[in-house]
Amino acid sequence: MALGDISLRTLSGEPATLGGLDRKVLLVVNVASKCGLTPQYAGLERLQERFGDKGFSVAGFPCNQFAGQEPGGSEEIAQFCSATYGVTFPMFEKIDVNGPDRHPLYAELVQTPDAEGAAGDVQWNFEKFLVSGDGKVPARFRPRTEPEAAEVVEAIEAALV
Repeated sequence: MALGDISLRTLSGEPATLGGLDRKVLLVVNVASKCGLTPQYAGLERLQERFGDKGFSVAGFPCNQFAGQEPGGSEEIAQFCSATYGVTFPMFEKIDVNGPDRHPLYAELVQTPDAEGAAGDVQWNFEKFLVSGDGKVPARFRPRTEPEAAEVVEAIEAALV
């Protein structure tokens, strides 16, 4: 199945697809509000501001599978993201990224290897997948890779060409 055709729901509950983001280059990230890596929201928002008018968007997917670090409901998540980090990029409903209830989007994404060649389960909150405008996944960045790390920015720039 093409990534852009997989059924999703926005954080406000509206039906959506990644294809509905006008075939932009995307950085798909599983996010959490109560994680040691939560400050990465700031870097994600800066990427959105830096590249948003060039055909790029971050796409956030709240996930509560890692130590219960995203316990809130949709309204609470939206309020936290807006008030704390000024998030303007699209946020989607809370999903599972691993296990038997893994969302179909992540069933596809986790097949992509990281820089060391390892594919498989998402390791923790804030794992990042770069999706090109044609729906390919040219890069995967593990959770501790900062959103504005040189390798992430270079991969975004290359995908935007």
